Amino acid sequence: MTRLLLPHHDGSEGYVSNPTPALGETVTVFVRVPAGARVSRVHLRWVHDGEPVFAPAVVDRRDGGGEWWRAELEVRNPVTRYRFLLRTAGGEVRWLTGCGLTGHDVPDATDFRLVAYAPGPAWARDAVVYQIFPDRFARSAAADSRPTPDWAVRCAWDEPVAAAGPLRATQLYGGDLDGVAEHLDHVADLGANTVYLTPFFPSRSNHRYDSASFDAVDPLLGGDAALVRLAEAVHARGMRLIGDLTTNHTGDAHPWFPRERDLYYFTADGGYESWMGVPSLPKLNWGGHELRRRFARIAQHWLTYPYALDGWRVDVANMTGRRGADDWSREAAVLLRRAVQKVRPDALLLAEHAHDATGDLDRNGWQGTMNYAGFTRPVWSWLRADELPFPDFLGVPGEVPHRDAAALVATMSAFSAQMSWRSWTSSWQILSSHDTPRIRSVVGDAARHEVATGLLCTLPGTPMIFAGDELGLTGFNGEHSRTPMPWRRPETWDRRTLGAYRELIALRRTQPALRAGGLRWAHADGDTLAFLRETRDDAVLVVARRAAGEPLRLSGLPAAVSGENLYGGAEDLKVAADGCIEICGDGPTFQVWSVRNT
Repeated sequence: MTRLLLPHHDGSEGYVSNPTPALGETVTVFVRVPAGARVSRVHLRWVHDGEPVFAPAVVDRRDGGGEWWRAELEVRNPVTRYRFLLRTAGGEVRWLTGCGLTGHDVPDATDFRLVAYAPGPAWARDAVVYQIFPDRFARSAAADSRPTPDWAVRCAWDEPVAAAGPLRATQLYGGDLDGVAEHLDHVADLGANTVYLTPFFPSRSNHRYDSASFDAVDPLLGGDAALVRLAEAVHARGMRLIGDLTTNHTGDAHPWFPRERDLYYFTADGGYESWMGVPSLPKLNWGGHELRRRFARIAQHWLTYPYALDGWRVDVANMTGRRGADDWSREAAVLLRRAVQKVRPDALLLAEHAHDATGDLDRNGWQGTMNYAGFTRPVWSWLRADELPFPDFLGVPGEVPHRDAAALVATMSAFSAQMSWRSWTSSWQILSSHDTPRIRSVVGDAARHEVATGLLCTLPGTPMIFAGDELGLTGFNGEHSRTPMPWRRPETWDRRTLGAYRELIALRRTQPALRAGGLRWAHADGDTLAFLRETRDDAVLVVARRAAGEPLRLSGLPAAVSGENLYGGAEDLKVAADGCIEICGDGPTFQVWSVRNT
């Protein structure tokens, strides 16, 4: 028997009266204490100008789930940290912080936090992002007439991708922006509402992260006019369009390099710094005013008419402004945030971090991150196949480790505890991307792929889908994963997986709790994971299994819940008078029930 839930708080609207407060505002915060927990006293502790301050909480109300304790908190600083001190009827003392309930002291880094900086755009909370690598998504008729540049090797659309060797960055399949526009029906039918394009600037590679200009769209993609057509087509459907901006480096073919030496890191012997030692990617020096001025202009230009992008994903944000003793990272993030906000207050600014982003968020710059560390890695570790065709774990030597559901929750909690709730929920949750193996190759089969997709669509954060994942495409490294979309071979599509993506995205879009609700972990052990997503008026229970096992027994749910099955084909929940339920042990499975009070 697993007793459902412990005393809980998170930054969602059910526990915080205003998750986006102004500086100086007083906010009401709540702790939910489940029935039977026997908490006798609760204190709020918050940090006031660097000094901890305590205030007693009071019981606000009681319901079928237990007691709600209330306290008032002044948003004194731009980032105001707080936690709760709980005393039980037996005299035990516990801290409640972002990492959960502990019987020992923990650093302030795990405190909950309220952020008074301007929040990200409201539309981002409801976004489902679809990532497109333009060269491999779709070709328009005009693509055939474009000459092959001297750096490229022209490939037929169904020709295999070279996963390694000299062809890696030079294979050119001819996908373009008008091709993207011609296939927006597929994106819309999937349920995605935000298109994210990897770079569209001219370059000397198929990935275009070695920009040769920030002032124009690559003619191979159709030029500026094609971006205007695509933006108009996307916006006509009520969708959003996100660009990809490389701020850490340019390509060595960029006109700034090497003539404008102050914009880069040159050495006394005539050499220069580059991204990870790759000579074609010279590193930019953010210490000077001129580079900052230019990037502010670049970021603003593409957000305004006639292109009207809805935001930027910033490439290699973790390295931008950092080199040796120099660290201009925060200055770069704040500058870009202010520049973007000046012309488009509703635009998104999201940062790429391949590992830990927590130190760079909640600082009036990046509004979220590509959450490889706090989502991709734990999901891969839990759902991985027994045999894997790749030798490292997202750059970590050695193959993806086998970890259980408890390790998944511990990892996600460790990262979410060190950022605000709004940064966590604004971050992109990712199963795979153009830089990684495909999720299908990680998990090995359609059943576990469905479980992974279910977690993508039901856990907090913004789902990001790499084009082709929904068709069951495979790939054992980033390059190999950049397979052209098989539009002309529909017989190869995995229809079961495509159907699962459509149903799960639709479920997310119709259930408010999956977009705006808090998160309470209910069970995490071995092959089975269960959690609740809840708003004040809506709640769902999610159960994910990577393999068959014993039935799952949970107690602590109110007896008067609807129990309607929303996904997974299971029967409706039967909640006994004592709040106990039993869920069958079939697996791999992914199931969702409504558990709002009736």
